Amino acid sequence: MKDLFDYCKFGDLNLNSRIVRTGLWESEREQPGNLTPEIYNRYENIAASGVGLIITELISLYPKDVFSKYTQTIHYKQFVREAKDLTDLVHVYDVPIFAQLGFVQFNKHAEHNIKVEDVTIEDIRKIQTDFIMACQKFDYAGFDGVQIGLGNYYFLTRFINPYFNKREDKYGGNTLNRLRIVLEMIKVIKETTKLHINCRLNAFDIQANGMTVEETIEIAKLLEKFGVDSLQITMPRSPQFFSKEYKDRTPPGFKSRVRKDENPLIDACGEIIKNVNIPVILGGGANSKAQINKILNETNIDYISMQRPFVADPSFLVDWQIDDEAVSKCISCNNCYWKKTSTCHINIPATWNVG
Repeated sequence: MKDLFDYCKFGDLNLNSRIVRTGLWESEREQPGNLTPEIYNRYENIAASGVGLIITELISLYPKDVFSKYTQTIHYKQFVREAKDLTDLVHVYDVPIFAQLGFVQFNKHAEHNIKVEDVTIEDIRKIQTDFIMACQKFDYAGFDGVQIGLGNYYFLTRFINPYFNKREDKYGGNTLNRLRIVLEMIKVIKETTKLHINCRLNAFDIQANGMTVEETIEIAKLLEKFGVDSLQITMPRSPQFFSKEYKDRTPPGFKSRVRKDENPLIDACGEIIKNVNIPVILGGGANSKAQINKILNETNIDYISMQRPFVADPSFLVDWQIDDEAVSKCISCNNCYWKKTSTCHINIPATWNVG
């Protein structure tokens, strides 16, 4: 039987458990982005708790992106020095850590939020170069890997999606062409860094003419072929996806019926796992030890990511190791998501510490 606290392999990495912590917003930073004692303390609590892998809060590729006011940015001068302190701290607990990298809007001079079809070849080369340089900084700062944001509605997600990408050149049209912007930079990242490359990828869309599970499988195969080391499978707008409106509608190309009490990603993630030979992480949707172990033992899924439970209590896995009936303190109110904070609005202790 599999257990969430199994020691396991994740590509070339050793994990202390099957739980992957995924971050999102970083509200405790100082301007223009410096790490604070609260941030270091939070990461130490997570690392010491029994987590397998840590993925940071989003690190924005561009300082004037719509999300950069809520996250870290790669551009402030002390980034590498402070990030090295952070990775050294996490590594004390033998926990690998990935930097999550992405952006939502592509802005150029006075033009903002440029559409995919209006991005020039010169713009594409700039985006690729910026990603590659950011990954070289991550490598120097001691990160074990990078998570490239190809899921939710980040810019590259739209670029690879037929619903948004209407280009007629070699960066549009079929699946390979739409993914070309990513594949080209992955090749260079693999050649110039030691980073494990993880891609966060949508399982499917709900709009017509968007991504189907079948096309996501095709993309996953291409990513593996070009050197991606692992995947995390997610959904475009997860809070809405669990609504009644979603459950009454089957996504295009998704043949399995979604049960009322089931995470709709499970079947899709299982199909993707069958078609690749790299680790695949199920992106969230579980909040109890029993629920996670049920998923692990009734499916081919080996790794599960969690975000909001770590916001509610960065050390919750300590209790989970000794209590088989353990449930997360998170009540899924989503205030941390909508208010774009890295702290809980319900569980507010005076301090979190490892002592």
